[in-house]
Amino acid sequence: MFKKILIANRGEIALRVIRTCKEMGIKTVAVYSTADADSLHVKFADEAVCIGPPASSESYLKMSNVIAAAEITNADAIHPGYGFLAENAKFSKICQEHDIKFIGASPEMIERMGDKANAKETMKAAGVPCVPGSDGVIGNFEDCKRLAEETGYPVMLKASAGGGGKGMRGVFKPEKLKEAWDAAKKEAKAAFGNDDMYMEKLIEEPRHIEIQIVGDSTGRACHLSERDCSIQRRHQKLTEEVPSPFMTTALRKKMGDAAVKAAEYIKYEGAGTIEFLVDKHRNFYFMEMNTRIQVEHTITEQVIDFDLIREQILVAAKVPISGKNYTPKLHSIECRITAEDPYNDFRPSPGKITTLHAPGGHGVRLDTHVYAGYTVPPNYDSMIAKLITTAQTREEAINKMKRALDEFVIEGIKTSIPFHRQLMDHPDYLAGNYTTKFMEDFVMEKQIEE
Repeated sequence: MFKKILIANRGEIALRVIRTCKEMGIKTVAVYSTADADSLHVKFADEAVCIGPPASSESYLKMSNVIAAAEITNADAIHPGYGFLAENAKFSKICQEHDIKFIGASPEMIERMGDKANAKETMKAAGVPCVPGSDGVIGNFEDCKRLAEETGYPVMLKASAGGGGKGMRGVFKPEKLKEAWDAAKKEAKAAFGNDDMYMEKLIEEPRHIEIQIVGDSTGRACHLSERDCSIQRRHQKLTEEVPSPFMTTALRKKMGDAAVKAAEYIKYEGAGTIEFLVDKHRNFYFMEMNTRIQVEHTITEQVIDFDLIREQILVAAKVPISGKNYTPKLHSIECRITAEDPYNDFRPSPGKITTLHAPGGHGVRLDTHVYAGYTVPPNYDSMIAKLITTAQTREEAINKMKRALDEFVIEGIKTSIPFHRQLMDHPDYLAGNYTTKFMEDFVMEKQIEE
């Protein structure tokens, strides 16, 4: 087992990894930028190393600084969390070269599954259903035009190196294709330094349902049920739940079997997620694979009483998985609390938190790195907390979430708490009747002044 793990991340996920390491008797090293000097992950780690100024490119993304921090503290493993370097094949390879265990996918696996066009071809070979579309990267606009006609409108253009909704455009009419092609390529080039595009049939009334998997060094894999991530804004998830209100026992078995089949076909080692689009007829199609822990891993942990970070560490240390496929016995919901103003088009709202009262009680979990007096920096993702409620039924979990949101007080900055509170009363959400298009019609009600 590892003696010391460096967490190459910040915020709540860094704190989350530190907690499990402490429970396992493993020493921890936090890295931080100057903007994060007062973050809780820095305070709670056994050691902390400043790796640069606020800009991610000069700190959390600067591989040489992260490796140097691991070497001077004698860390024998690095946990990347999610985002930043978590799915960077070059960083995974550098860790190997420095004899530091990367608690994540191998460089070969990241390269194979990180490129969406290649991942789709791999999944086809594994016998996993895929969305109709291009067989790989589209060479030029003429090929794009021909493929769109063959696939049939509407189509979705996607950046091959994409993520986070960047470089994606839905096209419903042929006359809009050129404009979308140019815009998507430009955005992909700016975001990823790579403007390669591929195309898929645009699935109408889609649900975004993902399957959590874990694979080990023996080539065996299992799934830990599904998560419904369909409530999204600009392709960014806002809230998730497990089980999906759209799921049936038969569909879970089909999707779970497909995900395990995919993981074992590529001999995947570690925790990962196979993401699917599911249409209104419950046909499902492979979308992408995330070769890392997910933001929303918390709700899976709650419904099956399972520490996914611990499992990641054990698998990285060559401990075999149990091989058990899970069916959720409880219902869990996660709301991502962000430093944004939902009444002003979710504009970022960094600044000092003057007051914070955290919700509590039975079935309430709060993962956060913020506290009263903490200043939310403008340099990073705006998520400041994850509020999770768990209960016997979906109705109970929603009622518990309403109560927890009412208790959650953050002053000094704007947050997304009012949005989530209104969502929990929305008739379509209450009925489980939502798709990835839900937010297109969602209107925030006027804020009631105290």
